[in-house]
Parts: sequence; C-alpha cells; structure tokens
Amino acid sequence: MKTTLGKTVLRGACFLLAAAAACVTLAGASASDSSYSVIKKIPIPGQGSWDYLAVDEAARRLYVSHGTEVEVLEVDSGAIVGKIENTLGVHGIAIAPEIGRGFVSDGQSSVVTIFDLKTLQTIAEVPTGKKPDAIIYDPATSRVFAFNGGSNSATVIEAADGKVAGTVDLGGGPEYAAADGAGYVFDNLEEESLVLKINSRTLKVEQRWPTAPCASPSSMAMDRTNHRLFIGCRSHVMAVMDADSGKVITTLPIGDHVDATAFDPGTRLVFNSNGEGTVTVIRQDSPDQYSIVETVKTLPRAKTMALDPKTHQLFLSTAESGQFEVLVVGK
Repeated sequence: MKTTLGKTVLRGACFLLAAAAACVTLAGASASDSSYSVIKKIPIPGQGSWDYLAVDEAARRLYVSHGTEVEVLEVDSGAIVGKIENTLGVHGIAIAPEIGRGFVSDGQSSVVTIFDLKTLQTIAEVPTGKKPDAIIYDPATSRVFAFNGGSNSATVIEAADGKVAGTVDLGGGPEYAAADGAGYVFDNLEEESLVLKINSRTLKVEQRWPTAPCASPSSMAMDRTNHRLFIGCRSHVMAVMDADSGKVITTLPIGDHVDATAFDPGTRLVFNSNGEGTVTVIRQDSPDQYSIVETVKTLPRAKTMALDPKTHQLFLSTAESGQFEVLVVGK
C-alpha cells in the first residue's frame, strides 16, 4: 500500500495528500494506565511517497520508506544517519541482523535491493515478480519473502547470497505477512479474506484459512510464543487466529483503514494503526482473551507502523501540511 505526497493509491482510488512519519510511544510499563499525545516533531527534508517502516532493534536504527529512497534514523535520538537511494517505488524493508543485510522491495522496478546494514551501501538488486510490496525475513530458513502484488506470488531470496530460492504461487493478491521463526510464513490475501500458511523450507502453501468474520485482511503480527496471529481487517475488526489450526478465536473492534498491526511481547499489547488517524491498543489478557485499552489519536493517514520492543515505541508514517516529519507521541 503506497501513499504519496500528492496521491494515495487505494485500489485505484486517488486522494490528495502530503507526507510525514510518526512515532507513538508507550508511556508506561502498565497497559492499563498508558496514554498518548504528540510530544515532538522531527522534520525530514524532501517530499514523495511513503509506505512501510522497520526497526533494527540491535543497531538502534529506524528505516522509513520515502519516495525513491529509504531514510535511516537513529531510533533513540531521531537523528538522520543516512539513506538507501534508488529504491524506485519503495514499499517495505526487511532486516536480517545476523547476516548484516537489509532488503527493500522496489515496487516500480520489480526488484529487491539488498544493502549492507553498517554502510547502507547497495550490494545487489534481485528481480522479483510484478510490484513487490510487503517483505519479511524468515529467521528459520534465512530467507526473505517478497510478496508481489502485481503477480499474486512471493519471490523467495536466500539472504546470505541473494539467490532466488523459488517462487510461491499464492492464488490471490498478498497483503502483509509474518514468520513464526519455526519454518512457516503466514500471509493475508485481502480480496479473498484468507490467510495462507506457507512452508518456508519447501515453499509450498499448506493451508488456506478463511478469516471470517474478519473481511479484507490487510495487516498482520504474531505472538510466536503462543502461536497467535493478529490480523487487522478493513471491516473494522482485528481477528485473533490460532496459527496451528486456523481457527478465529475472537475479534475486537478497531478503527477505519487499518494498514499495520504490531505485537509487543514485553507489554502484551497489540497495536493497530488506522488511516483515519488513530491507533487501537488491545491488551492480551491471555492467549484467548483480549480487551481494548484505548484509542490513540494520531494524524490522518497514519496507517503504517513499526515497533521497537526495547523502548515500546511505535513509528508511523502520515502527513501534515506537506512536511515530511517524525511525530513522537507519548505521555
């Protein structure tokens, strides 16, 4: 899902916009007393489109998609430390810290750019299917999965050498995905309202699970310990799915136009960022029990998000008066 400074593309519908990035901070250790507001703004030069963000927790870096490049910020200070250039139509960023490489999906050129995590220099460009969008790293196989919105497939890349391991036919248009760290990757098919369970070693789709009563699943996060998938749905609910059986355990109401979901294992909170300008915060009371904590006001079009588990911060992309910036939101 791409948002531009002058245009948002939502399945062919266009809206006039500006560009920015936002950071939502969990202000307290207790979920019950958390509260949020904008406390800081960090301007970033330039204009252009934006989409996903990613946090390298160990290196303390934040990667922000921005037009034809990726802006790299220091997580703790907000200082801009570099950029990854020539990533045409950039959508997502995947980090493989043990290999020292990062991966960017370039939607316009249909390639994945591989870069060095220390120097930010480009190592290689790997051809993919049409319009790669969401991209994730699977630590169990040391493979990168780039989900191609224009060809209903996933290109699978060996992280260590950049070689293509294979292509997975998904049978529908992919949205976001999650890896369980044990050899399976899960992906949403938005139009079909399905979740796919993909064996990341054999590259075979083993299960196709309906998400009803969730419709149009767009975002995904995972509690790996308890084998729970958190699926943000455009039907204004978040579904909790058992990653072993595919059973939808429960749904909870969220805001309009969700585009990212994040799970913080340290606080047991699930966050859904909604394009209407809110973040829905949900507490995991037990693997099968959940409750709404609060709805946080951010800014319109703040719909993509990344979590820093160390500080319990969330980073979102959004727009405000044409200025590309980072908004820090906390107590």
